[in-house]
Amino acid sequence: MDSQVLVALALSLVGGLSTSLGALFVILNQAPNLKMLGLLQGFAAGLMLSISFLDLAHNAMNSIGFLKGNLWFFAGVIFFAIIANFIPEPTIAPSSDARNKKNNGDEKDLMKRHRRQVLFSGVITAIGISLHNFPEGMAVFLGSIKGLRVGLNLALAIALHNIPEGVAVALPVYFATESKWQAFKLATLSGFAEPLGVVIVAYLFPSSISTEILEGLLGSVGGVMAFLTLHEMLPLAFDYAGQKQAVKAVFLGMAFMSASLYFLEISLPGEMSL
Repeated sequence: MDSQVLVALALSLVGGLSTSLGALFVILNQAPNLKMLGLLQGFAAGLMLSISFLDLAHNAMNSIGFLKGNLWFFAGVIFFAIIANFIPEPTIAPSSDARNKKNNGDEKDLMKRHRRQVLFSGVITAIGISLHNFPEGMAVFLGSIKGLRVGLNLALAIALHNIPEGVAVALPVYFATESKWQAFKLATLSGFAEPLGVVIVAYLFPSSISTEILEGLLGSVGGVMAFLTLHEMLPLAFDYAGQKQAVKAVFLGMAFMSASLYFLEISLPGEMSL
């Protein structure tokens, strides 16, 4: 296997396995701190927005022109907007309402049905997260072709984004099955769609791909990430952490990513930073 593909696989595994950290939040704590989850979502949203607008879209416009760069960017936005209509929304639904049914005579039957519904929602969430982890794996691969700096920054932003996704999968499964292993396993498996995306795109796109198409594809990835951030991450951050706190976390994430871009630029060998 090509060394570029191996590097991309390693980076995507970091992002994919971070869903396991989200699962650990659930199984090691009786009740997850949703405010902390919201702050983490806001921070990750700042990372993603910084990558999307200040790195990927910016570089695409500089390399292939303002018009082409924008066309590629909004092609990514439209593509993922269409895909999002067919993907169930990953949500974290508090299960406290189940406790309100204790006065009913058929409490056990109601609880069984409730657990089945919650388990089904957890499985659907895992499928949805797996589906949108594919383009994240593709993003890491395309970024790694562009340079190790881009690949590392994408992997970092995606890894932080995937932690709350692991919570979104593990929480309903843990509630429904009362099995820590099942919750951890399903959350981890949903993250493996990311390295699978690397393998798929590695055989669809040759390494000799032209610079213009590569920059355009990366611009499209920026559009996908921008849509994902504004459509999924920010609303959850606002819900769980509150608007004021979430906005602060977003700008903290953007500042962190800017510092990361600078640090990697000056620390990586010249032939690797591109």
